[in-house]
Amino acid sequence: MKNLLLSLSLIGAATLIGCGKTETPAPEAAPAAPAAAPAAAPTPPAELPELKVAIDPTYEPFTFKTADGKPTGFDVDIADALCTQIKRKCVYVEQVWDSMIPGLQAKKYDVIISSMSITDERKQVVDFTDKYYNTPSRIVVKSDTAFTDLASLKGKKIGVLKGSTQEKYAMGELKPAGVNVVPYEAQDQVYLDIKSGRLDGTVADQVEVTGGFLSKPEGAGYGFVGPVLNDVKYYGYGVGVALRKDETALKDELNAAIQAIRANGVYETVSKKYFNFDVYGN
Repeated sequence: MKNLLLSLSLIGAATLIGCGKTETPAPEAAPAAPAAAPAAAPTPPAELPELKVAIDPTYEPFTFKTADGKPTGFDVDIADALCTQIKRKCVYVEQVWDSMIPGLQAKKYDVIISSMSITDERKQVVDFTDKYYNTPSRIVVKSDTAFTDLASLKGKKIGVLKGSTQEKYAMGELKPAGVNVVPYEAQDQVYLDIKSGRLDGTVADQVEVTGGFLSKPEGAGYGFVGPVLNDVKYYGYGVGVALRKDETALKDELNAAIQAIRANGVYETVSKKYFNFDVYGN
């Protein structure tokens, strides 16, 4: 009986040991969440299509360069305003004046925005937008010149910009009166030769010659003679944007842009930066 009880006790103990609390294995770690994909870089704005604009940067205050060589002036600011309006990026191409139209025809640039007057002669080979300004020309010589008419300038050497409306006028009116007309590649070269005594004067846009010569120390002692020069035979119908023939869509865009900047105040803001009068003219 003792043995039986002992056996039962042993069996019970074994059973209790077998039924004791066992160590529960730690649950496996949840798989790591996949790393978030890096944020996509913002899409850069699309580059605006270029509009290649020809300029002659020797025509202050309309087109000239800052001290660091950047194109500036009324023409440049108007060009930038028009490009903004038609959602294009102006890229400036420097060109000597008498090669402006050949360069346009050769597709070196898209337009000319550089104080080019709209004349019947030029309209035979290129197209123009509506005008964006209109100023007259004048004859400039020494202030003490005894002037009564064109004949009183006989024997004088007058410098003009080659290929300009002023050259056309000088060849048509001054040369027959006995004036020695000397064409130059750039208007600033004319002023240098007046200063050095190689020229007696010039025919130039009234606003340009005031800003580029008469208002500077080298212009002291010089002034206007004769009447305002604005005969359409020579000077045309104001200044416009020149472009190749049959580019109707671009012409229409630019005409609409000229109207827009005239209406929204941009034109007036640009004009007041350079002038204290209405440069748009009649």
